[in-house]
Amino acid sequence: MRKLKLHRPIAFIDLETTGVNVASDRIVEISILKLLPDHSTEVSTFRINPGMPIPAESSAIHKIFDKDVKDSPTFKQMAAQLISILDQCDLAGYNSNKFDIPLLVEEFLRVEADFDIQDRKLIDVQNIFHKMEQRTLAAAYKFYCNESLENAHSAEADVRATYEVLNAQLEKYENLEDSVAALHTFSSMSDFVDLAGRIVRDKQGVEVFNFGKHKGKPVALVFKNEPSYYNWMMDGDFPLYTKRVITKLRLKAFNK
Repeated sequence: MRKLKLHRPIAFIDLETTGVNVASDRIVEISILKLLPDHSTEVSTFRINPGMPIPAESSAIHKIFDKDVKDSPTFKQMAAQLISILDQCDLAGYNSNKFDIPLLVEEFLRVEADFDIQDRKLIDVQNIFHKMEQRTLAAAYKFYCNESLENAHSAEADVRATYEVLNAQLEKYENLEDSVAALHTFSSMSDFVDLAGRIVRDKQGVEVFNFGKHKGKPVALVFKNEPSYYNWMMDGDFPLYTKRVITKLRLKAFNK
């Protein structure tokens, strides 16, 4: 059986949340499956008090209600422990590049915890799946592992299934490289500059907008010609990480 080639640990992450808005929703449960270079695993699962009511439509999916987390620690209280668990880890998950990792980073930024994402490789098992087979997590688990996914939308069940699916993908596709760096590149759908994909690099490596009226235009040029657009984004409902990125790009342009 082919195994992932590891130079350092990789943490598979799955979140259950109050909703799907990266900028405004909160984590209610996080499960981390940490795969060590010797291929042993450590699983940590935590309930978190989001500090806001959990919408009924979200509870209907993950079966976590306000009463279940009322005595749980807040994310601020959990931040140091989570950073310790994730120390020196690359990150992986299912739809994690678009949702789990951006939302997790938002939570850290919100409580002013130092969680650096820059030097980590990111593997999104969903992107590998979609490039190879075009299916969902439950279908992926059935397709690759020939098993039904019990307790779907339980963070720990989903994160274990994600890890098993990646192992099965490595076994099935001989042309799929088994290094973290290669899977990071393969499972990236675009060259995102921020985690939400609002800013991407074009073929020349220039940071451009990936949404709205300025889609495809260089960020530095837009901010130069229309300074109010920067202010609009900073005042808008954009993720904190996106705001950090555009601020760095604006300062970079000023210093040239």
